[in-house]
Amino acid sequence: MVDVSDSVLGISGWFEDFAPGQRMRHARAATVGELEGSGPAKQVMNTAQAHFNDHFLTGSSLGDDRIVFGLSTASLVYGLASQDTAEHAVAELGWGRLRFLAPVHHGDTIEAFTEVVSVEPGDFPDASGVVGFRHWGRRQDGVVVFEGERKTLMRRRPVETGAGTTGSGG
Repeated sequence: MVDVSDSVLGISGWFEDFAPGQRMRHARAATVGELEGSGPAKQVMNTAQAHFNDHFLTGSSLGDDRIVFGLSTASLVYGLASQDTAEHAVAELGWGRLRFLAPVHHGDTIEAFTEVVSVEPGDFPDASGVVGFRHWGRRQDGVVVFEGERKTLMRRRPVETGAGTTGSGG
């Protein structure tokens, strides 16, 4: 059976392409804008003034500007890593050990990095497997602002079945 969605996906990033200790610097970076910076803090009713009060942090050790909501920073880092680490994912199994190490302000640019920490094959030779990642992001000044772990159920690379069709792999 042909899975037509495979034709729009990258040629790498299958379960077999990951090995513990492998490191990646992801190609894209993103500048945090107003919408993703404070909007989510308001949506979840986070009452920390540092997220949505322009003058609250003036003169503080965290900087003079509003701080981006931490889960927005985590989502941005995971999103920047996703082309290389989740394009062939079946399911996200969980995030853990989230650490927010330095403030992120509106206008900061974040780049993402990944280390593969574990690769666990499925119960059957063609079954999807679980890949564990450690992601981190840093600001334009080189300061690491976020670290987190993620487990993803990953498809295996399809195997040609002989008649020009591709198996679903898992």
